[in-house]
Amino acid sequence: MANSLQEQLLKAGLVAEKQVKDFNKDRRKQEQYQRKHRIDVVDEGKLQAQQALEQKAERDRQLNFERNEQARHRAIIAQIRQLIEGSRVSRDGAQLSYNFKDGTTIKKILVTETQLNQLSNGWLAIVKFDGKYDVVPKAVAEKIRLRDEAYVVVSNAAQSTEQDPDDPYADYKIPDDLMW
Repeated sequence: MANSLQEQLLKAGLVAEKQVKDFNKDRRKQEQYQRKHRIDVVDEGKLQAQQALEQKAERDRQLNFERNEQARHRAIIAQIRQLIEGSRVSRDGAQLSYNFKDGTTIKKILVTETQLNQLSNGWLAIVKFDGKYDVVPKAVAEKIRLRDEAYVVVSNAAQSTEQDPDDPYADYKIPDDLMW
């Protein structure tokens, strides 16, 4: 039962003894030549196994990178939510409507008169989170913008009180009660 394949083939009569001796002789010559000339024999099985390990490691690195990106994105969204909820301006008693553009649509939000002036002057900003619009201070809107610009909908530039000396319309003042 412990017979080698060569012995089993000899007993079955499939090969002659001379063929077995020639095969063994050729194999020994080849091994001796490889040792003498220091030729490395490439084992294809080992090579394929090594390539498979490298491919698996690359896939694992890619999955780990994607997982880290998703975690980072969730952390940014949590920070934005915390910034909005912690600093939203209360709009209790708001009766004036402030119209603004969100993408390609015109939206309306109710604000107080003070908030309307502050929105127009750039001291307050409007942010959108979970489909709701909230009014937050300009500094908070800038922090949100640093994390993700898509959440800041309206952030007007602060208007300076200085007038341009070359302004041709300096004599024409805009009325305070102008609403659109």
